[in-house]
Amino acid sequence: MPPITNVALTGDVVALVNADAPVAIGVSGGKDSQAAALATFQHLDIVGHAGERILIHADLGSVEWNDSFRICEELAGHLKCGLVVVRRKAGGLMERWESRWLSSMTRYETLSTVTLVPCWSTPDMRFCTSEQKTHVIIAELKRRFRGKQVLNVTGVRREESRNRSRMSVADADATGRIMNWRPIIDLTVDEVFALIDASGLHPHPAYRVFGMSRVSCRFCIMSALGDLIAATGQSESHDLYRNMVALEIASGFAFQGARWLGDVAPHLLTSKGRDGLAMAKEKARRRSEIEKRITRRMLYVKGWPTRMLTNNEADILARARSEVTELYGFQSRHLTPDSVRERYAELLAQKQQKASQP
Repeated sequence: MPPITNVALTGDVVALVNADAPVAIGVSGGKDSQAAALATFQHLDIVGHAGERILIHADLGSVEWNDSFRICEELAGHLKCGLVVVRRKAGGLMERWESRWLSSMTRYETLSTVTLVPCWSTPDMRFCTSEQKTHVIIAELKRRFRGKQVLNVTGVRREESRNRSRMSVADADATGRIMNWRPIIDLTVDEVFALIDASGLHPHPAYRVFGMSRVSCRFCIMSALGDLIAATGQSESHDLYRNMVALEIASGFAFQGARWLGDVAPHLLTSKGRDGLAMAKEKARRRSEIEKRITRRMLYVKGWPTRMLTNNEADILARARSEVTELYGFQSRHLTPDSVRERYAELLAQKQQKASQP
């Protein structure tokens, strides 16, 4: 393979490489992490890096493609390095979405939030990445390389999105121990595939066999419709598909905002499932209409509640809660204006007590 001349570097990265700092490369089975590992190892070999190198894979559970771990294993074998697998102790991503819905119901029933909270991660709230990948990987690196500075490599590329186009080549975390390095940040998608092909390895079959443009979870919150359709074409994804649609039905929240996953491949659902999806859409419509009556000043914000509701606001919230509770069959408390105001008084008193503690 010819030398990689466009690996992105900074002075801080060069200094850590020259000091033989440990290098950990996050791999998912997707093309970008595969290419990042190949490019990074080649660069480290060229400059004579003698520090420890590992690949690290965050297992997301049932949402993962069957081939993803195999791709990571083949990559580790090719590079002759260790492959470390980490997992969130509380379960995979599907379990996280399900537990988030249970939490949303409980918080609503106890008036610990104003409106129901969606169970799914979103492009603006990607806890699927932060909780399932970043946090567990960084925790493992700090444990494994205790007391050392570590180069944490990711396959982020500027071409992927507007947000990523503004990302830097490298940046340190708050502790200064982890230097996040994005060595292929300026590579194009064609260069990524060329790098993989030149290595003699193969990219994940989802690209060239399944017909997908990106590989992460089988069904990703960032996926275009074409990728969702391609994913449903694979039999290995059918059980997950039905489980995710079941959560859409239970929660009344579509997987991608306005796009219901259940609409992508309704033929994979039973007649009961299709009927349930239709009911969920109506539930979502009615919930949206009910919650429109709640004024902006009444909505949940950080530090909520920040004030006592007026009598009129308490009446609005009590009526909305009663209707949503009936719609979902919840066991909610605080469904009258007086009870709503009593709950707010209780929460405000708890805040004041907490603030007064040393």
